[in-house]
Amino acid sequence: MERNDSTGPEEPEARRPERAGELRAGAAGPDGRPGEASGGRPVTLGSFAYTAADEEKRRGVRRMKTTATGLLLLVALVYVLATWAKSAGVGGWPGFVAAAAEAGMVGALADWFAVTALFKRPLGLPIPHTAIIPTKKDQLGASLGSFVGENFLSGDVVRGRIHALRVGRRLGAWLAEPAHADRVTAELSTALRGALRVLRDSDVQAVVGEAITRRANAAEVGPGLGKMLEKIVADGGHRKVVDLVCVKAHDWLVLHGDSVMDAVQGGAPGWTPRFVDKRIGERVYKELLRFVTEMRDMPGHPARASIDTFLTDFAADLQTDSDTRARVERLKSEILGRGEVQDVIASAWSSVRTMIIAAAEDEQSELRLRARASLMALGARLATDERLQAKLDGWLEDAAVYVVTTYRTEITSLISDTVASWDADQTSKKIEAHIGRDLQFIRINGTVVGALAGLLIYTVSWALGA
Repeated sequence: MERNDSTGPEEPEARRPERAGELRAGAAGPDGRPGEASGGRPVTLGSFAYTAADEEKRRGVRRMKTTATGLLLLVALVYVLATWAKSAGVGGWPGFVAAAAEAGMVGALADWFAVTALFKRPLGLPIPHTAIIPTKKDQLGASLGSFVGENFLSGDVVRGRIHALRVGRRLGAWLAEPAHADRVTAELSTALRGALRVLRDSDVQAVVGEAITRRANAAEVGPGLGKMLEKIVADGGHRKVVDLVCVKAHDWLVLHGDSVMDAVQGGAPGWTPRFVDKRIGERVYKELLRFVTEMRDMPGHPARASIDTFLTDFAADLQTDSDTRARVERLKSEILGRGEVQDVIASAWSSVRTMIIAAAEDEQSELRLRARASLMALGARLATDERLQAKLDGWLEDAAVYVVTTYRTEITSLISDTVASWDADQTSKKIEAHIGRDLQFIRINGTVVGALAGLLIYTVSWALGA
């Protein structure tokens, strides 16, 4: 008689996969180390543990096994009754029923053997090519990995699939929706705030300071300053500065005339009469005031022309004279090396960080509004510009093809290595729990089809007089 379990005789409670001497996934062994049974045999990885949901499915499999076994017992009883009726001299139908029942039993037993051989050895007998899943698990995993690599991770398949998706057009239509643009903006803002908060200010300040200093030291500033000054002088941009200096100098002289005269008198020799010193101080002050006033009021003043000439020559020296350029570089290095300048460079990060975080948190900030508008504009363009769609799709296709062709071995080895790490018994139980119910229909169908085939063969034989 067939047992209810298609994988063979029902195991006693102590010999089931959670039997004595074995551990459930994640349990600790006698030595306190998780994941190893008392016999030293590793248990199922936690990621492939036999769960309560699997046990519920297994109960459904048992019910279907009972149904299939019940059908086998039914056709066996029918065969016994039909054979008895035939031997008792009942003519006609017993032969047909007996033939159908006999063939049904053969079909049921054959399919029981086939289904059972997937998961264990039928009746515990060491029949070749049985217990396929437990014994061939690693080979099946390797074959599955190879199948996936050849049929799903090929460059042509990936490229064709991505091309058919038309990612560029779909992404454009999606981003063009205001609600979607708001969502992306919010997610980007959250990511930006998180990244800025994770970074340590001291580390970033050190990197920024070192990068700015290194870049400034590596770049010679003299020629650039010379070209800029040359253009400023050629465009007359310096004249407003000269005008401002003249105005401020005139105002200062008018306001501090006594101080200027006192300074002149104080520098006179001690043997000169005081009234002479006073007259000289007044004269110097008036001449100085007249000179500054003329410079202020006369655009063509010779002193202004001298300033133009000086700035022009200085601009040329900054570009061509090695001594001038060397002095400028030394001055630059001295300025950059000062602690105050380094503190300013380092503190710039804190200001920028605070500003960015505040802008990212404020939904109405210029940063978020501009980001939202840019996303919607990009979406609208992507939705309508076929050239841009093709370019984006091409980038995605090339990137995906590169990944699958470069890392195909690593991806497929993930499948084969994962399957190899599974416990054979647990794997067999889990697979049976998921597909065993459908496999029991094979037994039922085998019983029905076998009975029909036996009936047909017996009918044909009877009709031919055999």
